[in-house]
Amino acid sequence: MMNDDLLRSLYDDMFGSSSGSGRGSGSGAGKNNGRGTAGNRSDGRKNTARPAGRPGTDKSKAPAKKPTLSEDDAVKNAQDALSEAKNLLKDMDEQLAIPAGPAGPDSGAEAEAPQEPEKDPMEELDQLIGLSTIKSDVKELMDFVKIQKMRKDQGLKSVPVSLHLVFTGNPGTGKTTVARIIGRLYKQIGVLSKGQLVETDRSGLVAGFVGQTALKTQEKIKAAMGGVLFIDEAYALTSNEQDTFGQESVDTILKAMEDHRDDLVVIVAGYTAPMEKFINSNPGLKSRFNKYIEFPDYTTDELEQIFYMNCEKYDYVVEEEVKHQIRSLIVLRKLQQLENFANAREIRNMFEEIITNQARRVAAMENPTQEDMMKITLEDLVERKEDDKKESSDKDKKDSSAAEGASGSSESSGEKADSDSEAADEKTGSDSEPADRETDGSDSDSTKDKPAGDEPAGNGSADSDSK
Repeated sequence: MMNDDLLRSLYDDMFGSSSGSGRGSGSGAGKNNGRGTAGNRSDGRKNTARPAGRPGTDKSKAPAKKPTLSEDDAVKNAQDALSEAKNLLKDMDEQLAIPAGPAGPDSGAEAEAPQEPEKDPMEELDQLIGLSTIKSDVKELMDFVKIQKMRKDQGLKSVPVSLHLVFTGNPGTGKTTVARIIGRLYKQIGVLSKGQLVETDRSGLVAGFVGQTALKTQEKIKAAMGGVLFIDEAYALTSNEQDTFGQESVDTILKAMEDHRDDLVVIVAGYTAPMEKFINSNPGLKSRFNKYIEFPDYTTDELEQIFYMNCEKYDYVVEEEVKHQIRSLIVLRKLQQLENFANAREIRNMFEEIITNQARRVAAMENPTQEDMMKITLEDLVERKEDDKKESSDKDKKDSSAAEGASGSSESSGEKADSDSEAADEKTGSDSEPADRETDGSDSDSTKDKPAGDEPAGNGSADSDSK
């Protein structure tokens, strides 16, 4: 901020002083800005003690006439003053500047980077692969909503129309992408103020404690105000009749749709049959959601186009002899997942698997070229999962064989130990027999005196077997 002295100096140098309190420009020592220096005063007395450039205290004396500067000197003085003012402002900006945090350099780089111009939402819709019926439905809806708004602005009666939509279809058919475009189209025709898309599902709406679900749902609604609230798999909110948390979320959404009907659009999405059951389960839902858009599965040709669109987007090139293998791989995946095939999402996953294999192959090269890093070959189509399973199976076999060998050796060691123990017992018994006979000679006599019926069964059976 410039100080007052600098401003006064700039004014005096350019236009001269009219108050008798002018200051010297400071550019030369011999200049006299209407004030006495060290010489004599006009009354003959010596000028003493008062510094040059300060106004006199005697108001009765008339101020001395200030000599006028030449035009060149005035311009030069003004330029010097402006230069000094700029330096002061620059120093103050540096003192007031807040040091950048860790994200400072990145955010600055992003701010300086030129942003791509936003595409027209209808043009972006037309560029989507497939979805011909969806494009037609959306265009009809936009035309109708646009004309009704124009009639209303002209004071004509307009037909009430619900802007809320139900999207049905399998995963990966473009529901979220189209919902985002619709939000921008609604903003373009003036129906919504912002047109942003807030995507959520049951986990983002329902809390685990009583009284918290309504607050959590309201937070999502607040974030979607002026745009579109997109609820994926909305039927999960009422899948269980005893689930009071999900019903609380539905009630909160219905109230917001009524209170903010002019600046909030809700789009619910999910599988066709469960979504119909969800809408019909509540009269409030059925009255507000009366426009359905069905998203069909992509054809094989469209899925192939989606794959090559990803390749082009990320600078990958598929060899010509590999392209028919790409199509075969897409068909195979569709056959393996007839009920749960994720359409474009599955193609995206397949693309990521292939470029991961390609990266592993190229990383093994000593000096890969740019062409090597872009090219997708037949080797990259081999699924890594099968290789991993084979390696795991071979490893399990080796571990099993090693375990069996260890078990066999332990058993043989045990048998050897048992045989050694039995031999030791026999030797001990034979050594103790003479001693027993010497101590008790009646044992053999008592055995003879026993009846035949008292003989052990083992011995008897052994005799019978020998016979």
